[in-house]
Amino acid sequence: MNRRIQTLACVCAALIFAACGGKQGNHAHEHSHEHHTHTEEHHAHEEHSHDEHAHEEHSHAEHNHTHEAHSHDEHAHEGHSHEAHAHAEEAHGHDHAHGEGIAFTKQQAVAAGLKVETVTKAPFSGVIKTAGHIQAPKGNEAVVVATSAGVLYYTDPSIAEGLAVGTGKALAGISAKKLQDGDPLLKAKLAYETALAEYERAQRLVDDKIVSAKEFEQIRLRYETAKTTYEGQAQGMTEKGASLTSPISGYLKQLLVPNGAYVEVGQPVAVITQTRRLQLKAEVSERDYALLSKVNAANFRPAYTDRLYKTSELNGRLVAYGKAAADEASHYIPVTFEFDNVGDIIAGSYAEVYLLTSPEEGVIAIPVSALTEEQGLYYIYVQLCEEEYEKRGVTLGRRDGERVEILHGLHGGERVVTQGAYQVKLASVTTAIPHGHSH
Repeated sequence: MNRRIQTLACVCAALIFAACGGKQGNHAHEHSHEHHTHTEEHHAHEEHSHDEHAHEEHSHAEHNHTHEAHSHDEHAHEGHSHEAHAHAEEAHGHDHAHGEGIAFTKQQAVAAGLKVETVTKAPFSGVIKTAGHIQAPKGNEAVVVATSAGVLYYTDPSIAEGLAVGTGKALAGISAKKLQDGDPLLKAKLAYETALAEYERAQRLVDDKIVSAKEFEQIRLRYETAKTTYEGQAQGMTEKGASLTSPISGYLKQLLVPNGAYVEVGQPVAVITQTRRLQLKAEVSERDYALLSKVNAANFRPAYTDRLYKTSELNGRLVAYGKAAADEASHYIPVTFEFDNVGDIIAGSYAEVYLLTSPEEGVIAIPVSALTEEQGLYYIYVQLCEEEYEKRGVTLGRRDGERVEILHGLHGGERVVTQGAYQVKLASVTTAIPHGHSH
């Protein structure tokens, strides 16, 4: 009985132990499973945190990259804008490289003799630019010739072309005293005296029929010839020899014989011109022949001066223009003007000629003195305000010697420096008033 109870107790105990041990194992398993789950969750959390961190870093990097790209783009944009602006400024500077204001004070303007002209549109004549020369009309010249053979010497050793002379003024003398053949005047005098004596003797003998009438006539002719020769050579003779004088008043145009040279009877020695009226003879190319009928006046500048003369101010008139070339070799057509000599125009000099044709209305033209030149380009100086000027390039058209047509670069109403432009140019090297660009 007791053994059965003991056995039953043992079985119960075993069952209880089994039940208890199984529960603990299940608990341990569950605990282990929970621990594993927790670990996985922690690991997942760490991975998630890592991913989030990586995502945040990646986002931050992307953000930084985007920011940098954006900054770079902005910088590039700013740099591009700045460069574009700089390029625009350079382009503006190129277009208006000479458009910067130049400071030039009133005191400088007075010292430089600055003159300014307001630009207006006005009539401007067509121009044929050519060359020509100044000459005296043929009827106003006289030639001095040698009256005897001998050595010529000028009365005034400093005589020169252009000298004013009066009628009867002694110019030169001719002496033959030291020549091997002797003095021609002395020979003429002896021949005349011999012929005179023979003629007087023949007059006495012809009445007595000693000398025939025919022979007497021959003696008379020899006498008349000797007399004419002697009187011709004796006219104007001095102790030093024959004297040459000016037949008219005027200017000594040309000396044809040097001092001390030998001359023959009748040889030209000098040319005297009366310069009350002079002629301007221009040579025009055949291509401008169609315009010659429109020529009405001329401006000219002699080679020896910078002064410009106008036939319109010298009582000038167009004498004629050739219907053909002056000669077959030159192929130029002569155009001749006549005008009053104002006293300082030299006959025989060459000149730069501007033939003026029909005027054209509404032309902008300025004095030639307003131009400055740099390497073949022309510039003017425009007054912006009382003490500020602008340098500006211009395109030129026709010139009449005094004024020049402006095709581009200038407008009506602007004020241009016509005298003293060079001084303004010098001032532009050291001082300028920039127009300024805000950055």
